[in-house]
Amino acid sequence: MNEPSRQPRATQALYTMAAFVIVIAGIKSAESIMVTFLLSAFFAIICAVPFLMLQRRGLPAWLSIILVVLTIGLMQVLLITIITTSVKDFSANLPIYQEKLRSVTLHGIAIFQSWGIEVPTEKILDTFNPGNILKASVNALGSLGSVLSDSFLIILTVIFMLFEGMSLPKKLKLAFGENSPQIQYLRRFMGTVKRYMSIKAMVSLITGVIVYVALKIIGVDYPLLWSLLAFLLNFVPNIGSIIAAVPPVILALVQLGSLSALMVALVYVAINMIVGNWIEPRYMGKGLGLSTLIVFMSLVFWGWILGPVGMFLSVPLTMLLKIAFETSEDTLWISILMGSDADEEPIKA
Repeated sequence: MNEPSRQPRATQALYTMAAFVIVIAGIKSAESIMVTFLLSAFFAIICAVPFLMLQRRGLPAWLSIILVVLTIGLMQVLLITIITTSVKDFSANLPIYQEKLRSVTLHGIAIFQSWGIEVPTEKILDTFNPGNILKASVNALGSLGSVLSDSFLIILTVIFMLFEGMSLPKKLKLAFGENSPQIQYLRRFMGTVKRYMSIKAMVSLITGVIVYVALKIIGVDYPLLWSLLAFLLNFVPNIGSIIAAVPPVILALVQLGSLSALMVALVYVAINMIVGNWIEPRYMGKGLGLSTLIVFMSLVFWGWILGPVGMFLSVPLTMLLKIAFETSEDTLWISILMGSDADEEPIKA
């Protein structure tokens, strides 16, 4: 008796899974254009807040967008300059750092062997090579720099997105009515997205500045490069600060010694405790967290689809999905499952 009712649900689930696979395959095949579009959307959401603030202060829309676009252009030039110069210089010195790191690793293995502990030296050097971590970090930033170098297309897309955002409310009112559920849903969604992205961008900027000052005082090479990495990975909660800390700690160990490496590690721990456990929860509010498992899975998933840039955008993209699920009662349960254990209540727009 239950078989006829089960069949349509099974068929619908199969169709949904097939559609999901097709969409993912399409995104992966169009990786280059999707990365550019997603970066443009990322910049547009962040720039929407100052764009609207300038208009509220009486500036016309064309002047507001010129100021915002100039800011975006300066940011891109600054990021490209930091990435290209630092990555090029660091890549030239990378073999030296790798050789020093190999010597430090062999010295550590020799200490264990002097204690009577047999350590397979070659196997450890083959499987655990800290120098590859430095190389992977530089390659990821280099990939981001190559995408940002297409500045004309990104800025043009941001301009059209901001202008479209101005006329979109009027279009929605004409299409669905003043108090329709669709408009209420979009208002809640966009309000929460703008709040999340603007606060997250400001907190990430503060994190990057603190990292730069601390590394500059300690004397670690390429502080701008590691502060940029800290800024980007601060968008990844829970594990982002850990990943961002690994390359400068390794570099400090090779360049300055174990005491300086310990100081760098303590700086990142202090930043994570102050920013991640006090500042962000205070201003972000409850319900805007993600489960650690979801964060890790999003890094793997979006990194596989969109490459290194996808890893930087993984958590913002996943957070957009969580907010979209949150603002609808039908999908609220999905957002709750995606949230962290600390979330006591769903977000309120």
